[in-house]
Amino acid sequence: MEERPNFGALTAMIGDLKKAWSGMDDVQRRMLRVTGTAWSDDRTVKAVVGPRGHLLELDIDPRVFRNPNSKALAATIVATVRLAVEDAAEQSREILDGSLAPDLRRMAPGGAQLEKLLHSHDADVRLKGDDDE
Repeated sequence: MEERPNFGALTAMIGDLKKAWSGMDDVQRRMLRVTGTAWSDDRTVKAVVGPRGHLLELDIDPRVFRNPNSKALAATIVATVRLAVEDAAEQSREILDGSLAPDLRRMAPGGAQLEKLLHSHDADVRLKGDDDE
């Protein structure tokens, strides 16, 4: 016996797509306004990133120069920026969660998983890519 497609599910998915598409301009505007902010544990470094993780602001407390250690400062900056990127990604996830149906959040063009893209750090992607070569 031939299995028939579930037209009810298909109709619901088309409805979800239409709803998502109609609000896409608003979602895009909200996503582009996202900024992530983080402070280092010792509160000497503050990083602010934009919606794509680009560094917008970096504040370094002059106290770090009392005991100069360039490697420690660099590590603190990288860790703080990473936390800011995670903050921005979480805000982006919240916007998408409120804007897209769950089945649409799992799908992306070319088989890419939107959730994975939003919650992966560039350093992790680079490390995984390096292993593939």
